[in-house]
Amino acid sequence: MTDHAVDHHTAVAPTVEKDDHSEGMAYLESLPRRIVTLYIPLFIIVVILLFPFYWMALTSIKPDEQLIDMERFNPFWVIKPTFKHIQKLLFETNYPQWLWNTMYVAAASTFLSIVASVLAAYAIVRLRFRGAETVGALIFMAYLVPPSILFIPLASVIQAYGLFDSPLSLILVYPTLLIPFSTWLLMGYFKTIPFELEECALIDGASRWQILVKIIIPLAVPGLISAFIFSFTLCWNEFIYALTFLQSTQNKTVPVAIVNEFVDGDIYKWGSLMAGALVGSLPLVILYAFFVEHYVSAMTGAVKE
Repeated sequence: MTDHAVDHHTAVAPTVEKDDHSEGMAYLESLPRRIVTLYIPLFIIVVILLFPFYWMALTSIKPDEQLIDMERFNPFWVIKPTFKHIQKLLFETNYPQWLWNTMYVAAASTFLSIVASVLAAYAIVRLRFRGAETVGALIFMAYLVPPSILFIPLASVIQAYGLFDSPLSLILVYPTLLIPFSTWLLMGYFKTIPFELEECALIDGASRWQILVKIIIPLAVPGLISAFIFSFTLCWNEFIYALTFLQSTQNKTVPVAIVNEFVDGDIYKWGSLMAGALVGSLPLVILYAFFVEHYVSAMTGAVKE
């Protein structure tokens, strides 16, 4: 009877193992199910995400008569495309200067924010002082304060220091938005780095600064890239502070300039407006294309060795 039980167990075991392996993504095996559960949702998501870029590109190369007359011309297609709007944008306006201002402000603000966030996150996570978790929570809560509440008192401070209508005002103000979230993000990433590495370095006589520069930062490169992308994107697209602090045409950033310069009352220069929005979004598209893998890995808290 024992031998029979053993034989029965041996015969059943492979079947159970096979059933376990057949679970998981088995519901996608049939083509109709793949179409309904995978391909159609993906197609809808791709269309929703890419349609604004398609519309911007389409509008920027449409002749003026096709932009105005929607009855005779198909609004979702273009006949006899023209590059007049893009040429006017690049060579007859201050758009290159606006693009440079945006790049300069975003890069400088992001650099200052990342440096401050690295130091703050390392101190909160690694030094283990009393109240560190409370400080971390308060820093993240500061990120939740709406910018529309802060821009009026910040405008008074900027005016008092004589920085009004200067890109430097944005460089000093944007870190108030960037540092809280970047610090919170890096705190979560630093926690995934083993404490044993730091303890071994301390035993060998390394200082805190050496540990931060030679151990923590190299292991946290994906997290730093993620914080950089977030900060750079927020600076690039920010509108309220740039609209409040900058008045001169040559000092404006792209989001503010294309709205102010290509809208005259109730007249919208849609060709140049969409061309400016499209060209202004290309640097961010390139940035995400190169670093999206690091961005995703940092958001999930993964450490690649």
